[in-house]
Formats: sequence, structure tokens, C-alpha cells
Amino acid sequence: MTLPAPLADPQLLRLEQLLGDPALAQAMRLDEAHGYLCAALSGPRPLAEEQWLSEVLGSTDSEANDILREAASLLRIFVSELETGLARGEPPVLLLYPVEGREDGAGDYVPWCQAYLHGVDAASEDWFDALGAEDGKEDSEEICYLDEQLFPLFMLTGDAEAAALAAGEDWLSGEELDRLQLECEEKLPQAVSDIYRFWVAQRSIKTIRRELPKVGRNDPCPCGSGKKFKKCCDS
Repeated sequence: MTLPAPLADPQLLRLEQLLGDPALAQAMRLDEAHGYLCAALSGPRPLAEEQWLSEVLGSTDSEANDILREAASLLRIFVSELETGLARGEPPVLLLYPVEGREDGAGDYVPWCQAYLHGVDAASEDWFDALGAEDGKEDSEEICYLDEQLFPLFMLTGDAEAAALAAGEDWLSGEELDRLQLECEEKLPQAVSDIYRFWVAQRSIKTIRRELPKVGRNDPCPCGSGKKFKKCCDS
């Protein structure tokens, strides 16, 4: 497994050990925790600390015993460093275990991607609904962009293939499939970074909109046309 800085390697190894402790039988593996937390920090609103702690540790009480307390403490450090890197626009170094049965040491992207998508589903507001999917905006620029960035995850989990076959569409095979698989593996870290920054920008837009004073229909239009709002941008 690749160890990212600046979290000290011994700390990361200790976190990995704790997550595999029998006392935390319901905890995620370290690769799963990494994928899940990348999504938890993104979205319309980042997940609350108590939620991601509970999900990763498999316990609603992070103070229940010494093992939980230590694991929770290391997770907070891990998340802090992860968020700092994402905020800087740095693609995360994915924590991947080798594919079982493979002798070439190839990383297994499936658990990481599945955990990320679990983090997407854990959001209090559906990611696409937050962009207006329920309001008939399925083809908006924002929704198309997000769908494009999420594609490597759907591809690497097999969800894209399942959706295509369910719709009666042909799917790739052979060298063509291998090329797309490799392309998605290479694009994934940057896609995760781009998704995080996309949602930071979306939250800023919503904040600005909330802070703008409400314009009455008979007030001058804020676009500066000189017309009444009802005769201009409200029409």
C-alpha cells in the first residue's frame, strides 16, 4: 500500500491496524475509509464528523473504549490532512490493496471506488438533485460535468457496464475494455480532486445567492437594464 505524507507512516500503519482489530469488527478497511472520506468531504454539504466517524469505525460511540478513541483520533488527523490536500487541488494518492490472486501487485480499485460511491449515497442531499436534476435540468452543464467526473468510479466498480447491459446496449471487450479501464485508473485521482473543488465552488455560489437581497417585481432589475424586474429578468 502506498503511504501518503504528511500523515506519518507509523500513524497510518497504526490506523490500518486498528481498523482491522477484532474490537472494530464493523469498521471499514483503510482503502475503503480513504475512498469514503474523499466523498464525505465533497458534495453539496460535507458529512458531519460524527457521521463519517460512525460509518468508518462501525460504531456510533467513538469514545466507547481505548481502541475506538485511538482510531477516532487518528482518523481526525487523517481527514484533516486529506482535506488540506484536496483544498490545495492535489489529487490524492489512492490507498489500494493488491488484487487478490494477482502476482503483479496491481492495485484493487473496486473497494476504494465502492466506498467513495457509498459516501456519495450517504449525503443528506442527493448530489444530482442539488444541481436541479429533479427540476428538469438533467442536461445542465453542471450535471454533465459531474457525471463525467464520476464516470471512472462507475467504470471501475462495474456499474457502468451493468447499466449499459440493463439498457440493452453493447459493452466493450478485449483490448478496448482494457484501455478504458487503464484510462479510468489514471484519471481517478484527478477526478476526485476536481469533484471536491467543483462542490466547493457550488457551495460558494449558493452562499452568494442567499446573501443577495430579494428583488421585488416592481423594483429596478439588478442586471442594470433600467427596466423593472418583472419586465426584464423575471419575465
